[in-house]
Amino acid sequence: MKLLKKILLARATAMLGDKLVKLAAGAVLTVFVARMLGASELGVYSIVMAWSAFLVPLTSLGLNNVVVRQMVKHEHGVDAMTMLYSAISMRLLLGLLGGSLMLLAFHLLYPAMFSGNTAIAIPVLFLLQAFFGFLLFEFYLNYQGTFRSVAYVKSAISLVSFAAKLALLYSGFGIASLLLLTGIEFFVVGMAQYLLYRRKHQPYKEGEARWPAYHPRWFNVNQAKQLLKRSSWLWVSGIVSVIYLKIDIVMIGSIAGTEQAGIYAAASRLSELWYVFPATLAARYYPDMIRAHQQGWTPYYLKLRRFALLFFAMAFAIAVVMSLLSPWIVSLLFGDAFAGAVAVLRIHIWAGCFIFVRYLISQHLLITEQEPLSLLSHAVGAALNVGLNLWLIPTMGIVGAAWATLISYAYASFFFLFFAKSTRSQLWQLIRARRQPS
Repeated sequence: MKLLKKILLARATAMLGDKLVKLAAGAVLTVFVARMLGASELGVYSIVMAWSAFLVPLTSLGLNNVVVRQMVKHEHGVDAMTMLYSAISMRLLLGLLGGSLMLLAFHLLYPAMFSGNTAIAIPVLFLLQAFFGFLLFEFYLNYQGTFRSVAYVKSAISLVSFAAKLALLYSGFGIASLLLLTGIEFFVVGMAQYLLYRRKHQPYKEGEARWPAYHPRWFNVNQAKQLLKRSSWLWVSGIVSVIYLKIDIVMIGSIAGTEQAGIYAAASRLSELWYVFPATLAARYYPDMIRAHQQGWTPYYLKLRRFALLFFAMAFAIAVVMSLLSPWIVSLLFGDAFAGAVAVLRIHIWAGCFIFVRYLISQHLLITEQEPLSLLSHAVGAALNVGLNLWLIPTMGIVGAAWATLISYAYASFFFLFFAKSTRSQLWQLIRARRQPS
């Protein structure tokens, strides 16, 4: 048990480091783009990256957490390998197909962006993102106990890409160069995961040979159908979730223009930067929650309540400080041209109070086998976000988009618990739980 605890701690540290590097690099890059290219160019960059985010769940097929769980049920290594390689083939194919369709839709909606160098950079970005299919090699390596080297390599690639983007900005290059480098980064990360897999993966079982290199010829239709059947709920949930989280910037760009999208993106980046902490801590505390649940409902509710209060207190403190310091922070980082981001940040930052707690609620729904409720909450949240944006952006601008985000996040992250009988009852038990006298 002590060894397992050490592994979990080490893994959490590696995961946190990787996520912090990505988020910090993204935040700093946002500041430099805003300072050197202006709000309109930042808006273009943010809109393209939001569409890129839509591609992630669309082409992942919900397989990230399903493939390894299903392949390890096989008795023979060849069957397990065939399942892994079939999943990767599906994701690569759908990645190319999805990237092509996304490119067509983007061209129809934003024809003005397909001029000059962006006409090359945007297609390269969308198509190279298909190599995210190789992420499944990372999940298998994690299952075999190799995770730190993968996280460190990804962090190193992110840092090199970040340095190259800053160098290009200082050299006078524009948004197209950043988009092109992002696409190349997708490709390099995918290939690095495959090379690490080839170097570090162990035989499936003692006495078996190591698996041969990946090749599409290993694709198996029956195993592909089995995986798709298992992952359908997760696939739909992932698509709905990213719409719920990213639709605001896309709608601002369509309704209010790229300059307003850039100002909103600056504020939302400062707000969302903090989300790495609940994501990592929730993963760290998940084994503790499972053990508490095995001991009974009262110990479980006590631990869940303690974690929820901790997460909420963190988010509340961050929201208070950011609200008070937002004029100074925005002026320091982005300049007077982004003064409109202050009002957005003061509203958007409070969504963190709900997002922080939602990470724990998601773990609770998983432990208590209420996954469909998680999908439903995200679906209603997405519909609410779209509807509120359509109503509020024309009348209130980007401040209206911030209110739409806060309200939809509040419902989808917490208040949906009151609308389902099971979670309403569990919430009441959570409040009433008392520690038994010793």
